[in-house]
Amino acid sequence: MKTLITNGTVVNATGTAQADVLIEGEKIVALFSPGASIDSGGGVTADTVIDAAGKYVIPGGIDAHTHMQMPFGGTNASDTFETGTRAAAWGGTTTIIDFAIQKQGERVQDGLAKWHELAGGNCAIDYSFHQIIGGVDDDSLKAMETLVDEGITSYKMFMAYPGVFYADDAQILRAMQKARELGLMTMMHAENGPAIDVLAEQLVAQGKKTPYFHGIARAWQMEEEATHRAIMLADLTDAPLYIVHMSAKQAVEQVAWARDKAKNVFGETCPQYLYLSLEKQLGARSEQWGEFEAAKWVCSTPLRSEEEGHLEAMWQGLRTNDLQMVSTDHCPFCMKDQKELGKDDFRAIPNGIGSVEHRVDLLYQGVVDGRISLSRWVELISTTPARMFGMYGKKGVVQPGADADIVIYDPQGHTSIGLPFDASGGPTGKTHHMNMDYSAWEGFEIQGHVDVTISRGRVLVAEGQYHGSKSHGQFVKRGLSQYLI
Repeated sequence: MKTLITNGTVVNATGTAQADVLIEGEKIVALFSPGASIDSGGGVTADTVIDAAGKYVIPGGIDAHTHMQMPFGGTNASDTFETGTRAAAWGGTTTIIDFAIQKQGERVQDGLAKWHELAGGNCAIDYSFHQIIGGVDDDSLKAMETLVDEGITSYKMFMAYPGVFYADDAQILRAMQKARELGLMTMMHAENGPAIDVLAEQLVAQGKKTPYFHGIARAWQMEEEATHRAIMLADLTDAPLYIVHMSAKQAVEQVAWARDKAKNVFGETCPQYLYLSLEKQLGARSEQWGEFEAAKWVCSTPLRSEEEGHLEAMWQGLRTNDLQMVSTDHCPFCMKDQKELGKDDFRAIPNGIGSVEHRVDLLYQGVVDGRISLSRWVELISTTPARMFGMYGKKGVVQPGADADIVIYDPQGHTSIGLPFDASGGPTGKTHHMNMDYSAWEGFEIQGHVDVTISRGRVLVAEGQYHGSKSHGQFVKRGLSQYLI
């Protein structure tokens, strides 16, 4: 099966070029000068020809931080691997990296096996795993030695959530020492969990129980302090460190400080920290939910104050490469029966926002707004995730030999984000395919549109129709990070 994409502008992290792209089977096999692929003297015979005139041809998006079906707060994330990866395909993402979970007292191998069982045969796009190490002991440290052979070259720890995933400094130190030995990337949720729990308890005792106070309890100082502490432990052990879902400008300054010293320290932010704020979203009200409307945007790290400059600092970090990636931390929960578990106490609200469908579009709006360049857009959504987590060459680039994961993006198109039907059941013309009863991005308008999504040579989305299947996605065995100094 051959597919030829003609007349498009190929955009890689290194720049743009007018080129035709030939796909054979699951791989990109050639790039041609415009028109050369169909010249009578050396024409290419293709089963399918896609005209991409006036459009961008980019590598498929890689969302390196998702939580499909994750158990949290007495419930499970509402997107399954089937529904979540289908929504991702609609939005131009062709690979996700989810998190296999091990908690205190559990075996790492059992957690990994469970996530393979959940995802296998249920993903519309390709997938891989990071490994959460929620309990550090001799057995889990020994089990880390098997991860590289499994194609899992990164693991995550939490400085937050005491009693659930929390690791103390001694446990983090031991895990980092093992990671340095094995070449694994340490991923860190950097917030001072024990101190946050004290602040939250004090707020509730004062009667401050609404979702707004979730953002107050998880103060920026808690993120900055934990980020600095993680950097110091990584420096001591010489282990590469990747800080997830950064939202506080002071925490980003800590990453910048380490990077200025040529340390292998990296930072990720998410769309919610670029566009959503403490004032507007965590301060929201509605007729239906009152002040609890803000629960739609309860996540951790929390939304920060726009007035204090946190949102602008995230964009600046992306421009200066003090932040290297934008993932979603996709962990959706419905308001009904899930978020409302915390209606009387913000501490019981399941933490998470659904964004896996919209990341490519939301970051493209940054191009439109002059915040990032076209090539930087591709670098952030695809190329750096591939390099950071050991997939580059296979993923993250439009070049011969790479998987044919391709998105055709129309800069003249338009995307309205929000629920597809209104309260009376009438169509809204908006896009939303995630398994949620609301959209955290309701009302956002994007000056661009994902026209075609191709995964390993198969068209998943085209002309507003879904052509994929839940069994298409394959597990990607990853190598060691290709982004280290």
